Amino acid sequence: MVEVVAIKRRSRIDISAEILDAAMSGANKTQIVYNANLNFSIAKKYLEMLEKKELIRKEGDRYVTTEKGKTFHDLAMILKL
Repeated sequence: MVEVVAIKRRSRIDISAEILDAAMSGANKTQIVYNANLNFSIAKKYLEMLEKKELIRKEGDRYVTTEKGKTFHDLAMILKL
């Protein structure tokens, strides 16, 4: 018997929230890629978008979630329930 496994696609909000979660206490791009289960090219696009919207900021080679980003993350987690 073959077991069928459904693949659930993540929304842009889910992916953004996972990136923000990974960067709460600061993380480099590699840590974000692994924690959010992304590839580097997708992570780059999301990080650029999140920076533009001031949800994350770059400090040297690390990304840190801003206060605005923490609020977004918290709301996204509530909506996920």
